Amino acid sequence: MLGVWRKGRRRSRVVGGLALVLVVAAAAAGWLLTRGTQSAVATTTTATVSTETVRDTVTVSGTIEPAATADLDFAVSGTVTRVLVEAGDTVKVGDALARVDDTALVATRRAALATLEAAVAQRDEDEDDGADDTRLAADQTAVLAARSALTAARDDVDAATLRATIRGTVTAVGLEKGDVTGSSAGASGASGGSSATGGTATETGASAFSIVSTGRFVLDATVAAADADQVSDGLQAEITVTGVADTVYGTVSEVGRVAETSSSGAAVFAVSVDVTGTRDDLYAGTTADATVIVQQLPDVLTVSTAALQSDGETTYVEKVGDSGTERTHVEIGDTYGATTQVVSGLAEGDVVEVPGFTRGPGATGTGGGGDGTDNQQRPQFDGTFPGGGAGFPGAGPGGTP
Repeated sequence: MLGVWRKGRRRSRVVGGLALVLVVAAAAAGWLLTRGTQSAVATTTTATVSTETVRDTVTVSGTIEPAATADLDFAVSGTVTRVLVEAGDTVKVGDALARVDDTALVATRRAALATLEAAVAQRDEDEDDGADDTRLAADQTAVLAARSALTAARDDVDAATLRATIRGTVTAVGLEKGDVTGSSAGASGASGGSSATGGTATETGASAFSIVSTGRFVLDATVAAADADQVSDGLQAEITVTGVADTVYGTVSEVGRVAETSSSGAAVFAVSVDVTGTRDDLYAGTTADATVIVQQLPDVLTVSTAALQSDGETTYVEKVGDSGTERTHVEIGDTYGATTQVVSGLAEGDVVEVPGFTRGPGATGTGGGGDGTDNQQRPQFDGTFPGGGAGFPGAGPGGTP
């Protein structure tokens, strides 16, 4: 009937399509009836028992931060006379950043020196005069106090010049010439992975200078409470950094002892991982995950986990030999995803059978509630009917007229 179809013969086309529908329906019904009677055909593959290095790992997540930062302020009062660096400058330890007017500080130092000299002279005079012990003790106390005051005065003069405490890049300058600094005890400093301030702040309350280490980084991360007891200082880590193709390596340097609460409300512990070496491809604030290697075991005998079968409480494999397969009982240890440790029963190089099955003979595709297409059972429609949208004459995309 299809052979007599011609362009423009609308009726013949419809009649031919109807006939085809009946033929296809019959074929499909026959396939549906026969497909249920076909048994699944078992297929197998093999796997070789081998040794490998296995690892137990814990994952931590966080952000990349500079290994060291320093927020520095003047430790003395005074008016800023010079600012010697600006944001973006690279500095090393001891470089001058800014200075304040030290006129009053120098005067205080001179006065302290004079006081010390007078105290020493008085003590020497009293000793020469044979003063009693009480007097000499008072003289000695005065000398010590004067010497301490002179040391402090000298330190204040030195502190009139603010200097870098770490090597790195200046990221912020919080003062300018003419600003007046406050006064406070303490010294400026730095710490790994977090800011450390000391001394005084400017009138605005902001740090005078902020410096971050260059090329050295740390991963500030958290670990789930359930895994925290497995992580300790010194463990090696492989870090995956957003935007960086290569694996970055590091070492756990610190694990928090007090639980924190994550954004999801779960308990976590802080973990710091020092990045190995100097890097020019990392940036502060970038997110990263780290795989911390908790344990690494070399030369572990393993077999494909899929090859393992059980019979009650017994685990066995089908070992492949020259004359076929032989059920072999095995003792297994830990499972590492696709492989499982073999404690006994197999040796390196043994070949075992990995069972599997498909839905039917020749199954290669998808359909009918399972994987596979059966060229012998399923009618094939290739969409070559004349004028048909999806195979049937006059049909649209859905394949029905």
